[in-house]
Amino acid sequence: MTMTRDIMTPAPRCIGENDSLSIAASLMSELDVGALPICGEDRKLKGMLTDRDIVVRAVAEGLDPESTPARALALGKPVTVDAADDIHVVLEKMREHQIRRLPVIEDRLLVGIISQADVARALAPETTGKTVESISR
Repeated sequence: MTMTRDIMTPAPRCIGENDSLSIAASLMSELDVGALPICGEDRKLKGMLTDRDIVVRAVAEGLDPESTPARALALGKPVTVDAADDIHVVLEKMREHQIRRLPVIEDRLLVGIISQADVARALAPETTGKTVESISR
C-alpha cells in the first residue's frame, strides 16, 4: 500500500495569511511553483493560493496585489488529505474536486503537498493518465 507520505513533497513553504499577493507571487517565482499553501499565525492551513487565483481572481478584478492579503483569496475549507491516507484517497479527491495539488495534514498541521507530478513519478502511467484526464475535464 502506497501512502500519501511516501510520495508527497515534504515541508512546503507557506505564504502567510497576512502577506500580500505580490509577496506570494514573488515567492512562487523564487520557488518555481504555481501554488502555495496559505498558513495562519497559528501555523495551520487556511487555504491554497495559485498563480491563477492571483491573476484571475485578484488582478483581473482590480484588487491591488500590494495591499490585498493572501487570506482574501482563501475561500472555504481547503481540500486536504492525511499523510497516512492510501494514495487512492488522493487520486479520488483530485478527480472529485478537479485539483492538481492537495495539502497533506498530520496531527492537524501541514506536513506536505502532493501534486499531480508526484503522482506521475510514483504511479503507473495508466493510473496517472486517468487521473490527469479526470482533473482536466
